[in-house]
Amino acid sequence: MKILAVILALMILAEVVTLLVYFIKKKRTRKKRRRQTAINLLKIEYPKGEPEVKPVVIKAEQVCMDFSRAVNEYSSVKELVIRAVKGQSNKGIYRALNDISFEIRKGEVVGIVGTNGAGKSTLLKIVSGALRPTSGKMLVNKQKVQILTLGTGFDMELTGRENVYLNGAIIGYEKSFIDEHYEQIVEFAELEGFMGEKVKNYSSGMVSRLGFAIATAGDAAEILILDEVLSVGDRLFQKKSLQRVKEMIHGGSTVIMVSHSTKTIRDNCSKAIWIEKGHLIAQGEARQVCDLYEKYDGNLEKQMGAQMGEMEIECVE
Repeated sequence: MKILAVILALMILAEVVTLLVYFIKKKRTRKKRRRQTAINLLKIEYPKGEPEVKPVVIKAEQVCMDFSRAVNEYSSVKELVIRAVKGQSNKGIYRALNDISFEIRKGEVVGIVGTNGAGKSTLLKIVSGALRPTSGKMLVNKQKVQILTLGTGFDMELTGRENVYLNGAIIGYEKSFIDEHYEQIVEFAELEGFMGEKVKNYSSGMVSRLGFAIATAGDAAEILILDEVLSVGDRLFQKKSLQRVKEMIHGGSTVIMVSHSTKTIRDNCSKAIWIEKGHLIAQGEARQVCDLYEKYDGNLEKQMGAQMGEMEIECVE
C-alpha cells in the first residue's frame, strides 16, 4: 500500500510539474509575441509627405537698369553750344543690368559674385528699394529688407561717438536703441578710448570695424543684404565678424551675400548668382557657380557662349 501511495504521489507531482511548465512556456510565448508586435510597430514606415516648399520672398523678372552718361567730351563752352545747335547729344545710355531673372526663397542664403563693375551693387539697390528698375519687376517686401554696407553715412569731422548716433539713425535705429547698445558697439569694434577722436584720424580698419559693429547691433531683418561686410579689419576681427554674421544667418533670415571671396560664398551660401557686365551668367549650387567664376578669363562673349557641360546650373545668355 505504501508503495502504491508513493507511486501515486509521484504521478501527481509529475502532472503538476508538467502543467507548470506548460503555463510558463505559454506566458513566455505571449510576452515574446507582444514584444515582437512592439518591434514591428516601431519598424512601420509611415508614408512621408511632400517636402515643405518655402515661399518666394525675392523675385526678379527681366530686370533692366539704364543710366545716362556723357559720351562726347567738349573742350569749351563754344563747342558745347555748337553741338547743342546741331542737336548732337552729349549723353548716352549705359545698361548696368540686362534682363536679370531669379527667385530666392525664404531662409535661403544666396551669394552674388562678379568682377568690379559687374552690376552687383546696382542689383542690391534695386532689391532694397533704393533704385527702381528701368524695366522689369523686382518683387520683394522692401519693408523687410535691411542692407549692411560699410563706410556709408560717416562724417569724418565728427567723433566716433557722434558717428555711432549718426550712422545708427541712417540705418533706422532709434536713439533709445543706440543708448542701450552703445557700449556693446564700442566693445565689439575694439575702440575703447578712441570714441572721442574724430573719425578722420582713424585708420581704415578702425572705420570698418566701427561701421560693422553699428550695422550688426540690431536684430537681423527678415531679408538681410550683406555687401562686402566680411572683409573688415585684421584676421582676428574678420573671424569675429564672420561669427556675428553666422548668428544672424542662423536666426532665420533670408540672406543675400556679396563678396569677392569665393571661399566665403562656398562656406556660407547654398546658392549663388554670377553677374558679369550686367548679364546673368549662371545661377545654381554655390560651389559649382564659384568654380565657373574662378575659371573666368575676362572674355564675356566666350563665357556666355561656352557649354556648361552636364552641371545642374541654369545659364543665361
